[in-house]
Amino acid sequence: MEKLSQCPVCKEGKFEAFLQVKDNVVSHETFTINACEKCGFKFTNPRPDEQEIGRYYESEEYIYHSNKKKGIFLSAFHFVRDIAIRNKLKWINTLTPGNSKSMLDYGCGTGEFLSACKRNGWQTKGVETSPSARKHAIEKFGLDVEDLPAFSSLPKNSYDIITLWHVLEHVHRLDEALVTLASLLKTNGHLLIAVPNCSSLDAAHYGANWAAYDPPRHLYHFTPKDMDALLDKHGMKVVKHIPLPFDAFYVSLLSERFKSGKMNYLSGLLTGLRSNWSKGKDSKKCSSITYLISKK
Repeated sequence: MEKLSQCPVCKEGKFEAFLQVKDNVVSHETFTINACEKCGFKFTNPRPDEQEIGRYYESEEYIYHSNKKKGIFLSAFHFVRDIAIRNKLKWINTLTPGNSKSMLDYGCGTGEFLSACKRNGWQTKGVETSPSARKHAIEKFGLDVEDLPAFSSLPKNSYDIITLWHVLEHVHRLDEALVTLASLLKTNGHLLIAVPNCSSLDAAHYGANWAAYDPPRHLYHFTPKDMDALLDKHGMKVVKHIPLPFDAFYVSLLSERFKSGKMNYLSGLLTGLRSNWSKGKDSKKCSSITYLISKK
C-alpha cells in the first residue's frame, strides 16, 4: 500500500478521514476516503500502488472489463452502454465537423466505443492497461490499442478529441497523466472526461454504500469544483458539463445491493429518478458528469 502525504489537487498536507468504505466487488476489504482540509478534495488513502492494484480488478463482477451478458442487470448494462456509445459519437462528431477526425480513447476497455468511432470515419488510437480487455479490442475489432507505457511517447498535438470514460478516477499518476493529455491535444481540440460526482443526491443518500466510491479502484472522488481546480493547474478549462442520467440508475441499483445484500430494483430506480430530478437544469448535480474541456 502507498500512503499519500499531500492532497492530489492542492498539495496541502492536512486531511481527515471522511468515510470508511468497503470494496464490495473483489476483496471485501475496507478503505479510508480522506478529505483535504484546505480544498475539500476526497481521495482513497492509503491505496494499492501501481504494482498491487491489478488484483483488485480480477473479477467477472468488475463489469467494465467484461462482455458477460448473463442476467437482467448485466444485459441492461450492455443495452444502455450501446445507447451511450451512440450519444458519445454524436457529441464528438458535433465538436469536430470537418475532415480532421483523429481521436485517442484513454482507457478504451474492450473497444466498443473506439470501434464505433472507427466505423464512423475516425482515425482511432486506444490506450488500455488490462491485457484481456486490450486483447479483445485488438482481436475482435482490429483496433490500434497500446499498453500504458506507450502513452507518454505518442505524438504531441495530434488529436482532435481525447476521451476518458470513467477512467481518470483510476489513474495513479494524476498530474503526470493530465500533462501528457494536454500535450497530445491539438490547440483547438477537446478533451472529454466522464467521472462520478460525489456531490450528487445519490452519493449523499447512500453514503458509504454509494457504489461509485468503488475503492480501491477509484482513487479519487471528484466534484465539479475539484475538476475546475485540477484542470486550471494544467492550462485547461471546462467548457460544458454534460449530464449522464443513466449512471444515476446504474449506481443506485448497485448501491442498493451493497446496502442490503440484494438487488432492490424499485428503490434503486426511484433513487436514480430522484437524483436526476434533483439536478433540474443544473448538470453539475448529476450522478456522473462528462466534462467538455479545452485548452485555455
